Order: sequence, then structure tokens, then C-alpha cells
Amino acid sequence: MAGEEENIEMDNTEENAEDTPNQDPDVGDSSAQEPSSNERITKLPITRVKAIMKSDPDVSLASSEAVVALAKAAEMFIQMLSKDAINSTMQSKRKTLQRKDLDTVIDTRDSYAFLEGTLDGP
Repeated sequence: MAGEEENIEMDNTEENAEDTPNQDPDVGDSSAQEPSSNERITKLPITRVKAIMKSDPDVSLASSEAVVALAKAAEMFIQMLSKDAINSTMQSKRKTLQRKDLDTVIDTRDSYAFLEGTLDGP
């Protein structure tokens, strides 16, 4: 009878393991993606993003949600541009990202067409 009890306990453990949600933050559990009170939502400084937003004469007020959303969008844009530029670097068989890699990405990708000429120095 003792052997049967051990099997039952093990079966319950296996069932509980199946019932618990996957703790991987990349997989479907939205509560795992919410930051704690000590964790920052964005890496860019919110006050600086707000100051940049307010420098536009068309913007009189900016809600905190709008500032955070714009900061997050800017982070994602920087990340995407950086990844594309590093791919250009790797295709050139180099390990150091250079300005010419950014120029190449801006010139070859339609999604970055609005950036043409922005990196041109005086």
C-alpha cells in the first residue's frame, strides 16, 4: 500500500506541473511582462523625452502615458535600426559598427528613407 501512495503523490505532482503556466516571459503570460514598481518600463529618461515632446510648439500638454509610449517606441526604433546596421557590419565581415553601416541601412531600406541626410555632418 505504501508503494501506491508514492505513485499517487508523484501523479499529483505531474498534474500540478502541467497545470502551472509556463513562467517564460516570452510565452503568453502577460503578468510576467508587467514591470514591478522597482523596474523601469523604458531605458530612455522619461523627463528628457517629455522635454523633447514639449519643445514642439504644437504640444502643450503631454500625458505620462503618451510620454512612456513615445519613449518605448523610440527605444524599439533604435533597437531595430541598430540590428539592421549590425547586420550590414557582419556582411562586411567586420566586428565594429561604423557610421557607414548606418548610412548603408538608411540608403537601402525604404522604412528609413525619412532619415536620409540626417547624419550628414557640417
